[in-house]
Amino acid sequence: MSDDGVDPPQAFSGQRLDWRDLPVHVRRRIATLAGAEVTAETSATSGFSPGFVAVLETADGRAVFVKAVSPRENPRSPELARAEIRHASAMPDEILVPRLLWWDDDGEWVVSGWEAVSGRTPQIPWQADELRLVLDAIDRLAQARPRPGHALPTTPELLREDFAGWTRIASADPGLRDRLVATFGDDGRWAVENLDALVRWEEEALQVLAGDHLVHGDLRSDNVMLDEQHQVWVIDWPHASVGAPWLDLAFMLPSVAAEGGGDPAAIFAAHPVGAAVEPEPLRAALAGLTGYLTWSGLQPDPPGLPNLRAFQTTQARTSLSWLRTLA
Repeated sequence: MSDDGVDPPQAFSGQRLDWRDLPVHVRRRIATLAGAEVTAETSATSGFSPGFVAVLETADGRAVFVKAVSPRENPRSPELARAEIRHASAMPDEILVPRLLWWDDDGEWVVSGWEAVSGRTPQIPWQADELRLVLDAIDRLAQARPRPGHALPTTPELLREDFAGWTRIASADPGLRDRLVATFGDDGRWAVENLDALVRWEEEALQVLAGDHLVHGDLRSDNVMLDEQHQVWVIDWPHASVGAPWLDLAFMLPSVAAEGGGDPAAIFAAHPVGAAVEPEPLRAALAGLTGYLTWSGLQPDPPGLPNLRAFQTTQARTSLSWLRTLA
């Protein structure tokens, strides 16, 4: 804890495989798809995706960003990888997204090769100039629509099961509510005392999520990259959907606050896409998000993702504080 009593932002990441951890047949398949032997590996150090995630250099001097995952790392990860591959064709030109170059799926291992972007994730704690660049990119994303003929789900469809956290907490053993209070203090006590309202707002969330804009659905510092020209690339799209244009801004800000980026309510209100949103729809969407993060953070660690619950709890804490201001 710092001298002023405030915990500094923490860096969280997933559990990753190295090149040599991959089965020989997977390494051979990647080399075939890449068109040359692999000569060097630079592993990704941020993000929560388990499995193999790295920039590979090949013998002919090219670079490709490669992901490879199987159910052994996490049972859900292959389907998320398949979803990101499906979603690649929906990306419009007005946002910077790495191109899908090739992919392969043998029913166990899902591998994909993407355009390698020369850049880095933002500094944490957030720096004001970098946050401004990312928020400007989110403003552009809020105006984007997926390409015609896309196969993206709607945001209400995608989040229907996830946005039931408060309902689950309300029907759970009372011991879970005690843990909620122990974890979140006064905000947790407020949540327990207002569970009926939180469940009601959560039920309203699916209506306000609807829209016809492209939604990334999982924006955090580790899902954006800044290149040498100070352009912002948006990466990792397995949770993409079609919904309201302001969702990415609202849903990213709890993680921004958790990583030292400032007050989410003030940032949201300062941006045109946020300023146009009435308090009731925002409250409903935040109730859905906060319920998901709170419930998830109180669950055991999933396979291959040892830091995910801690980061969800950190985001839930900032999201819950923001939600209280809208009650």
